Amino acid sequence: MDASQQEILDIFTRTRALLTGHFVLRSGLHSGHYFQCAQVCQRMDAVERLAELLLAKVRAQGLKFSTVLAPGMGGLVIGQEVARQARARYIFAEKENNVLVMRRGFTLAAGEPVLVVEDVVTRGGRAVECLNLVRQAGGVVAGVAMLVDRSPGEVRFDVPAVSLLELSFPTYAADAVPEALAKIPVQKPGS
Repeated sequence: MDASQQEILDIFTRTRALLTGHFVLRSGLHSGHYFQCAQVCQRMDAVERLAELLLAKVRAQGLKFSTVLAPGMGGLVIGQEVARQARARYIFAEKENNVLVMRRGFTLAAGEPVLVVEDVVTRGGRAVECLNLVRQAGGVVAGVAMLVDRSPGEVRFDVPAVSLLELSFPTYAADAVPEALAKIPVQKPGS
């Protein structure tokens, strides 16, 4: 792990976004690790640094954009900070009838280059919804930028994608929890 990766991991640990213990995940599976990106988003100094690092990776990939689109709720804070640092326009998508939509008068100009920014990607569903929104509105997707790829690297988009960190921890069915993990009191933090 390089120094940058260690710094990112330290930020997530310090802000209690990455926890160790015995957790029951939303899926019902058990894990020794739990990740809740909303915890890091409480600390604006951490958000500012993570956005700085993410934007550097976006620029290193040569991705050009004038607008950032983030899906609510998770991508809102990091998306806004990436846009602020890039001096780009910032808009967001939100759920309406369980589907992401652009509301509040948000529109895109034909050919407007848009970077989709997300906090955590596990299967990529919300990011894909945002890609579709950009295209339907006439914009052009520059890429996807995420703080954490929980897939790790298995989620593929049809545009360039960058992540600050790839995290993948083993999970276990309730009847297959290793003895060492089973000895730790279980927590169910929620998503």
